[in-house]
Amino acid sequence: MPRISTRTRLATVSALTALGAFASLGTATAADPALNGEWAPFTRCPVDAPAMLAADGIDKTPQCVVSTSASGTIKLGDTTVTTGRTNLQIGVVQNADGTSSVVAPASGALVAEPATVPGGLLGLMCPSDIFVITGICESLENSSLNKITATMESVGAPYAFDQTAGVLTDLPIVALPVRIHLENPLLGDKCYIGTAANPIVLRPENRNLPDFGMTFYQGDGTEDPAGEMSRINLTGATQNDSGFAVPGATGCGLNVGLINAAVNAKTGLPSPAGSNSVTLNDTQTHLTGLNAPGTVVPDAGKVLAENWHSAVK
Repeated sequence: MPRISTRTRLATVSALTALGAFASLGTATAADPALNGEWAPFTRCPVDAPAMLAADGIDKTPQCVVSTSASGTIKLGDTTVTTGRTNLQIGVVQNADGTSSVVAPASGALVAEPATVPGGLLGLMCPSDIFVITGICESLENSSLNKITATMESVGAPYAFDQTAGVLTDLPIVALPVRIHLENPLLGDKCYIGTAANPIVLRPENRNLPDFGMTFYQGDGTEDPAGEMSRINLTGATQNDSGFAVPGATGCGLNVGLINAAVNAKTGLPSPAGSNSVTLNDTQTHLTGLNAPGTVVPDAGKVLAENWHSAVK
């Protein structure tokens, strides 16, 4: 059976546990490929990104990480939303000095199911002492226009990844910049809480340690105790962050100034650090990589990418 060094195992467990913490509101895209066997969860791993392909297997070791959660909650100011299924996928390059670099897929690290905002627009901005908004509120009673959804989106690559924090509890593991897209016909298509320039930055922490498991497989995903690939499986962890700040909403409605003001006033935005939180329940996190990347120097990244592509159905 292939062996993994203590250092490599610690690094991979750290990265894997860490990434169980990131998720938000989303679903996988229709363009995601189906992969064979043990590769199945890693549909968006950025194996063809230059930083991943350049990993040589000595100074830099490439890995794929995916973390999912079926449910959770996020509280922003005075509003709490129950989240649906979430999916985070990234590449991780483990550096020889013990640090790690995160590589996000071109489509963004985070995808998630849109969540329904309780009370819809009535709950989000009504009642209001703004005359125009009052008129909108009155027209929303029993209207199909009342429904509003919220989807969390990546607005930049994750950073400040701390692999040691991944095997501990109550320490920030990574910084994940996101924004929340609020969608409703009356809000327009550019209504966001957070922006690329002023994002919500989540720094998730483990609240308990996950159960640990490991499998080995061939490059094409077929399970094999003597395979060249390994997959670490961490399950059952709860992650949380209660220390992030939330900016006010922007870009909402045709008369954006009035709609922004109404949304922010009703939901308590902007909201300072300590008044917001995100919790992800029962995360399922997997990390995969070559068992012996040093044996394919300097092509570890290229071999990982070839294996991933060989598993595409």
